Amino acid sequence: MSSSTAFGASSVVVALALGAAAQPGGIGNGAAGRATYAAQCAACHLPDRSGRNEAPALAGSRFASRWSARPSDLAAYIQKAMPPDDAGSLSAAAARDLAAFLLDPSAADAQPAGDVPPDATKRTGLIVSGEVKDYAPVTDAMLRHPPDGDWLMARRNYQGWSYSPLAEITRANVGRLRLAWVWAMNEGGWNEPMPLVHNGIVYLANAGNDIQALDGRTGELIWENRIGPDPGALFGATRSLAIYEDKIFHATTDARLVALDARTGAVRWQTVIADGRKGYGNTSGPLVIGGRVVQGLAGCDKYKEDGCFISAYDASTGARLWKFETVARERQPGGDTWGTLPNLLRAGGETWITGTYDPDEDLTYWGVAQAKPWMLASRGTTLDDALLYTSSTVALRPADGTLAWFHQHAPAETFDLDEVFERVLVDVDGRKLLFTVGKPGILWKLDRHSGRYLAHVETIHQDVFTRIDPETGRPTYRADVSDQKIGEWKRTCPSTEGGHNWQAMSYHPGTGALIIPLSQSCLEIAPQEVERKAGAGGTAADRRFFEMPGTNGKIGRLAAYDVRTLKPLWTREQRAPFLTAVLSTAGDVAFVGDLDRRFRAVDVRTGETLWETRLGTSVQGFPVAFAVNGKQYIAVPTGLGGGSPRNVPAAIAPEIHHPKNGNALYVFTLPD
Repeated sequence: MSSSTAFGASSVVVALALGAAAQPGGIGNGAAGRATYAAQCAACHLPDRSGRNEAPALAGSRFASRWSARPSDLAAYIQKAMPPDDAGSLSAAAARDLAAFLLDPSAADAQPAGDVPPDATKRTGLIVSGEVKDYAPVTDAMLRHPPDGDWLMARRNYQGWSYSPLAEITRANVGRLRLAWVWAMNEGGWNEPMPLVHNGIVYLANAGNDIQALDGRTGELIWENRIGPDPGALFGATRSLAIYEDKIFHATTDARLVALDARTGAVRWQTVIADGRKGYGNTSGPLVIGGRVVQGLAGCDKYKEDGCFISAYDASTGARLWKFETVARERQPGGDTWGTLPNLLRAGGETWITGTYDPDEDLTYWGVAQAKPWMLASRGTTLDDALLYTSSTVALRPADGTLAWFHQHAPAETFDLDEVFERVLVDVDGRKLLFTVGKPGILWKLDRHSGRYLAHVETIHQDVFTRIDPETGRPTYRADVSDQKIGEWKRTCPSTEGGHNWQAMSYHPGTGALIIPLSQSCLEIAPQEVERKAGAGGTAADRRFFEMPGTNGKIGRLAAYDVRTLKPLWTREQRAPFLTAVLSTAGDVAFVGDLDRRFRAVDVRTGETLWETRLGTSVQGFPVAFAVNGKQYIAVPTGLGGGSPRNVPAAIAPEIHHPKNGNALYVFTLPD
């Protein structure tokens, strides 16, 4: 097992995260490298090489200063380490061509004959026509109390439980599960979907903003609308959809909101959330509350005059109803928490995981990501600058988007350990609670009426915070965190893979347990110098990863915690990380999948494996349960692509192999 591995974030490395513009000394064919870049790198680093989130910029003065005199080293690094999820797949010639393209401005501007962006000629629009028969509109009452056999929103209910009340599949019979059908999905891009199911119809988002309706019993395709852009055009996954009345709502990877007719797949309306040409996008879908389509926003890591926000739209027309700024602007409430930084230099604050909603409180709860660049030394702030509303839970009134309360989990967060993930709402002994766990692996317990901190538990080893105030929940950073210098390494646990990431936990009401997929890895991280100008910024850090001490190389951890006491109920660990959310059911079974292609059912009371199967490639996304004519089904995606949850294990556990294709939806059921 490896102990320490240098690593770069997405298709062409953090170690390269510096910029491009110098002659490569004839190392390769820049025009050919341009085509390789479009096919292998542009989806993460963007077509203009400006980078996004974990995928660093591959253009600019910093890149040139690091690599212009070392084109052979750059080519060697590309061949050895890129792309992260298929390192070594490029030939030496292709790596030299790619280095030439990245380092030669004339090659970058060249447009060779016949060189077109990937899938630019692919047909878009309604490419398969059909109609869902006997469609029943989804009402507000159904969203509040979903029919047992349906899966109508992200994580199934407004409270975000990732739990199904179906009980046909139990601990006693789950070992008899068999494959009912499988549907091959689009290749390319990031495949991390959560199907929706209504009245036996599965609505599925493919990479490339391609939405399909399938018969849940047979897997037969009913309709397909290829909205675009394709997977090679923009960064990011499509994790979830929303359904309301007679429409399916999809937030595209280039920051549009599209309403499709649930019966036919035809576009009913679309609106622009933010300008995708500026790098804005979305990776998770909306939440419909009382006819309002509430949507987050991603792609806010670069310096822009516009900040990140949560917004709401009329479900009938697409008209924007309100907008809440997640990065406080100058002379606005919370604006003074960004020190002296002008609006242009206030980046981050993405809301890339769908929120939850309490109908009784009439509040919607969202996690807000960290500030950008990641580290204090890069962004020019201090530990005294809270940087509202980053690394926070915000509670908003869905009627107008006003802030009811917020709780900041990590003021001035500085190691890409953000707190953006699911907010799970549970009532315990008459008290309204909110649970969330972020990258530090700390499970937080808040009062969801007031936002007051109640308790926490550390689910994995972390050494960023030395203390958490027992009254306020405010963390104290270790002494050396504020002492940051450009280019100097800091060693910290967990890594940017996070103790917890987008793979959602499940609340199982029968046992009062939160079942959480966790990861165990550490890193060394060094801040980069950042130009203070529009279009700069980004994540701006070099990273190298290593195994978490004391884990014996076991990256994957699945653990259950009691919602009353936060005491651990059981834990299981394994080498391969878990890459799906957890689905628990009333049959006292929980389902989860991993990088090593295994999909398992475990006992919710003990974590003991009850059944497992091995699928075509890594099991990734959100398993769901549904019923057709009273018969229960379990659906789970397989997929490729993603950020740190995939790339860190690729660096520190390279012996785990899986095919480089195989995006699909597998559906299981009990035999008749």
